[in-house]
Amino acid sequence: MNEKLTMTDTEVTIKGIEALQKSLGSAATWRFLSLIHGDATDYVKISQQLYQDQSIDEIYSRAKENWEG
Repeated sequence: MNEKLTMTDTEVTIKGIEALQKSLGSAATWRFLSLIHGDATDYVKISQQLYQDQSIDEIYSRAKENWEG
């Protein structure tokens, strides 16, 4: 069976956010989501799943590369 048809809502959300992050970067992704999303979303849960296999150093390094300040 096609994996895309058997994904849970959370899995679809995570894959969508990952695609947005690749295209827009983290800050713009969260901005985009806040613009189109009127109801509350558990961003803590989503963030934990997105970053679960990454070290703090990896996350920091990527954030530093994408920093626009």
